[in-house]
Amino acid sequence: MPRIALLQLTAHAEPKNNIAKTEEAIRQAASEGAQIICTQELFTTEYFCITQDTDNFNLADKIPGALTKHHQQLAKELGVVIVASGFEKRATGLYHNTAWVIDADGSYLGQYRKMHIPQDPGFEEKFYFTPGDTGYKAWDTRFGKIGVLICWDQWYPEAARLTALAGAEILIYPTAIGWLPEEKAELGEAQHNAWQAVQCGHAVANSCYVVAINRTGTEGETEFWGQSFVSNHYGQVIAKAPVSEEKVLTVDLDLDALEQHRRIWPFFRDRRIDSYGDITKRFID
Repeated sequence: MPRIALLQLTAHAEPKNNIAKTEEAIRQAASEGAQIICTQELFTTEYFCITQDTDNFNLADKIPGALTKHHQQLAKELGVVIVASGFEKRATGLYHNTAWVIDADGSYLGQYRKMHIPQDPGFEEKFYFTPGDTGYKAWDTRFGKIGVLICWDQWYPEAARLTALAGAEILIYPTAIGWLPEEKAELGEAQHNAWQAVQCGHAVANSCYVVAINRTGTEGETEFWGQSFVSNHYGQVIAKAPVSEEKVLTVDLDLDALEQHRRIWPFFRDRRIDSYGDITKRFID
């Protein structure tokens, strides 16, 4: 039964402050027995995608690079798996929203580049991020087989399914999602419900755990809604952070129960893959 930690934090303008703050939270989580520790999306920065500004490309880092090397040392020291999310400079003019996975022995297992890129007021991500090209991946870690997807990927059952088909028992979603002031009164509750419900559905459909790590606090006009959570394979929320408080949320995951559940609800066995060809079409006209 691995123990997972979700680091729900506020962010500061200076990346070095966020990196130090997150390391402190990682150490706290490890001291509380966490074995898999997960950051929010783009944890090194404020959510700069609120506006379009070419100066923000200066916030990007090489991945792997100095920060991932530091996480390798930290993971080895603490004996924990680290899943983190940042802004990748792949080349001049080519940037990704990227997560990386470090195993408990300090080895760099790999990275995932966000596939689905949103474009909305206050979420100007297409200006910054090239869609990912890593495919959907799962990694064997010391404490279980995990898959990582990022924020807007949360809404796509295909992404969850393909990651689960790669063997993931735990789907981890670093996230930065919140309310805009003009929408909150009318749509805020419904928006949050949709976000949580669709991910719980992924947990049910794929017989896996789903872990969503959101940031909290207000940046610009966006009020991040926190409420990081873990869903079990029945779609039950078994742990949840508050809306507007920082929280290191830890929860134990029963992978033996997951094994038994997949034996009696064999969704993968009964898939009619011969009938799914049209899923690769944009729309069935």
